[in-house]
Amino acid sequence: MTTSASHSSNTPVSNWLAQRILQLRIAILLLFAVLLAAAAVFVPQFRIDASADTLLVKNNALYIKTQQANQRFSPDEFILVAYKPRNGEIFSNTTFTDLTWLREQYLALSRVQSVTSILTVPLLSDASVLTSDADVTELTWQKQQFSPQQMQQMLSDHPIFTDLLINKAQTATALQIVFKPDPELSALEQEILAVQQNSLQRPLTADEEQQLEQLQQQAAPLRQALVKQRQQELQQISHINQQVAQQAETFTGGAYVVAQHLVDIISSDLTVFGSAITGIIAVLLLLLYRSIRWVLFPLLACAASVWLTLGLFAVLDIRATVISANFIALQLILTLAVMIHLIATYREVARNNPDHSQQQRIISTLQQKLAPCFYATITTSVGFGSLIFSGIQPVVAFGFMMLIAMLITMSVSLLLFPALLSLLKANTETDDFAFITAGLQATRRLVERAPWACIVMVLLLFSLLLPGLMRLNVENSFINYFASDTQMYQELRFIDQEFGGSTPLDIVINLQPEDSDSNLLLSAKQFNQLHVAHAAVAAFAASGNVTSLVNFTTLARQLNDDKPLTEYELNSIYRLLDEKVASQLVGAYLSDKPLQARISTRIQDTTAGLDREQLMQQLNQDLQSVGLTPQQYSLTNLFVLYQDILSRLFDSQIKTLGLVYLAMAILLLLIFRSVKIAVIALIPNVCTTLGILGLIGWLGIPLDIMTITIAAIAMGIAVDDTIHFVHNYLKAPRGQALQNSFAHTGIAMLFTSTVIAAGFAIFGFSSFLPSVYFGLLTAAAMLMALAADLTILPALLSRFVQPAASEKA
Repeated sequence: MTTSASHSSNTPVSNWLAQRILQLRIAILLLFAVLLAAAAVFVPQFRIDASADTLLVKNNALYIKTQQANQRFSPDEFILVAYKPRNGEIFSNTTFTDLTWLREQYLALSRVQSVTSILTVPLLSDASVLTSDADVTELTWQKQQFSPQQMQQMLSDHPIFTDLLINKAQTATALQIVFKPDPELSALEQEILAVQQNSLQRPLTADEEQQLEQLQQQAAPLRQALVKQRQQELQQISHINQQVAQQAETFTGGAYVVAQHLVDIISSDLTVFGSAITGIIAVLLLLLYRSIRWVLFPLLACAASVWLTLGLFAVLDIRATVISANFIALQLILTLAVMIHLIATYREVARNNPDHSQQQRIISTLQQKLAPCFYATITTSVGFGSLIFSGIQPVVAFGFMMLIAMLITMSVSLLLFPALLSLLKANTETDDFAFITAGLQATRRLVERAPWACIVMVLLLFSLLLPGLMRLNVENSFINYFASDTQMYQELRFIDQEFGGSTPLDIVINLQPEDSDSNLLLSAKQFNQLHVAHAAVAAFAASGNVTSLVNFTTLARQLNDDKPLTEYELNSIYRLLDEKVASQLVGAYLSDKPLQARISTRIQDTTAGLDREQLMQQLNQDLQSVGLTPQQYSLTNLFVLYQDILSRLFDSQIKTLGLVYLAMAILLLLIFRSVKIAVIALIPNVCTTLGILGLIGWLGIPLDIMTITIAAIAMGIAVDDTIHFVHNYLKAPRGQALQNSFAHTGIAMLFTSTVIAAGFAIFGFSSFLPSVYFGLLTAAAMLMALAADLTILPALLSRFVQPAASEKA
């Protein structure tokens, strides 16, 4: 099947648009000047958000249940500071002095409510306190000044404080800093949760959706202020910790510490890598074109594109998240990719028509490139748009962000850039490097002489990567998001291994009320049921600290010479310690309305061979094997939420990739109006996407919320070069199609792929590993796409498609 002459880029529509753009160039420049000035007002309001909400599907049931459990059992916000003396002596007067001083310094911070350490908790030495009226607050080191030997004896294998305030090896201790809640924000979050929890039974009504949106808007500035406050607090705490650096190492951990570090990394990546990529682009443009004008004007257009996008995101209150932190780099590269094709055509027009005026050169360039650049931008948008259907909230948000960014990129590239070019004089353009053109022509001759060999060889090479698809996995952890030589990794790893794990997992058990003494919290039967459930949770190798009412009964038995306790004694020890001590440390373990018991554990992310999905499945089986029905308990907290995201990744990858293939096939069919050409154009891009996923599998890189987007993004970007090549091939004269396509489009394809690969590769220097993988793998995908577009694509075209001009003969 051949195409008609109407597929030539010099259509009446292209001609008319090219003329209008040049005629209205002054108006276009003024319009963009006004828009850029307006954006300047809003850009400072652009925000970054690394909260848990950004990682979840809207009205996520697991998140709502977790929020319910946290408000009921563990509402306090806290961080942990681990203290490891360099001489290894925890139980010494020097350590006690440092802990006392640190506590006083932390308490001086305005938002700190309390600071708990081994010096401030009650330490019981015998069972007499179970039956006496002793005030446990008097049984602390602060009050009693216990000797180091006494402290070591009382804290050795302590059922409650081990892994919370002191590690098992007794080489490090910790201080827990609890912060005062913001009353206004807490009230708003309770109202938000009250509305959200309705979605557990039914879809929210329009009024509820509106109410929820209003509440979120009210909470947004308070949350943003809290982020800034936390940033300042972490800096203050770090400064305080440095004062004891000579005698001890300190490590800071906690959920909001990780979130704050993510915000810092996102902010840094936006600035550092955006600037670095701009520098790399400038150097590459100067090397490739050897002209200052082809450095300054493209960079000016790129900067305008990013600036307008930032301003619009600020107006719409669209915030950068962990996954979308690289959108500035993406937009810089995508905008430049369109402009390189325009520049390549402009330079060719200028060399072929040295007597033409600047306006004539620009009009001729637009006549040839408006259609393919428009098509290429649309296909890239479709690649990003497919992410909207992933079902993973940050990926969905990223898809929307990039759709908006691509509309701005299209406007800047096809309107502002030509208008800027019109300000230049019509200079003589330099020739392209001889070795580049020679290399491209050598590739062309190879394709012409042995098209089938090229097709078979390329397909064979890509097929070697396909078995890697079977090795893809989604196993990951927050710790593995950071490079092993960073302070963040070292701190998270230490807390994870020495203080009972990193990722919290709660088991909330619904207890049946007993017809027993109303003064008892729990009956013996209920205690026994809790014991077996606690043992089932603690049995896992990855379970770090496990705490529930069982820990209190264990302590009571130790104090009672390992003799069983009565129901009254069990309830006494819980009331004695929980209400005054334990609830400050890790929250409550019993709720009376409704009657629920909580088992709190933290999973150790550094456990070798940890399989989260298998752990969840086995935990459910074990809990049911000890007599609990699925209706009697629920699993909540960050571990469950994170595992839910991971479990969605495989389905999301298949769905997203399937949508990309379908959408691209339809678009290519609409563009070229030929099933054969659409299939041929699709083949190199399918090879690229499957090849990069296979490479991810072979390298053992786990899929995460960033690497999941690589295949769709790679195809969306790579198909641009495919469209330009096919478009040029179809309008070339018979017998010269490949030669013209390699000469006309090959240079631009090579330059765009080089710039894109180099730009993304710079992310290899990030300390945030998802960004590292994202950058390097996308760069690899671009090089794969270039290789496919210069080999298998022209080989297939030469064998199965005749250029449109051949029909005129």
